[in-house]
Amino acid sequence: MNEMKWTITDPQTYLNLIGIIILLVGLGSATLIYITAENDSGDVLGYEVIDGQAYPIYPEDSKMYVHDLQVIGGKASVLIDEFRRWFAGLWRGKTLAFTVAFISILISIPFFFFAKHLPSGYESDINDDSH
Repeated sequence: MNEMKWTITDPQTYLNLIGIIILLVGLGSATLIYITAENDSGDVLGYEVIDGQAYPIYPEDSKMYVHDLQVIGGKASVLIDEFRRWFAGLWRGKTLAFTVAFISILISIPFFFFAKHLPSGYESDINDDSH
């Protein structure tokens, strides 16, 4: 019986394959997350309807909250709080799908870059049995 073995001896092919696997797994996971995730409505005080679209109103969006935060810690604490809420929002609901897709693209780019810029006469010892 003839046994078929897959061997990759070219480092460019190897790096491209790793980049493709990262992209497929990352984008596939992002798609699955987007389909199954629901947007988190957590601590919503109510909803504001604009042009038929409902937008949640959170306690930290109130003028009183921002004023109290600014009195206690100044403008820096308001900016830090806004950044903290934005960053925490990246890891919930449908936004997580976009975060996962972006990270998988970002991680795969160096593999494609190095595969493209390897010297053409470079020999690999990946499958070298001389050791």
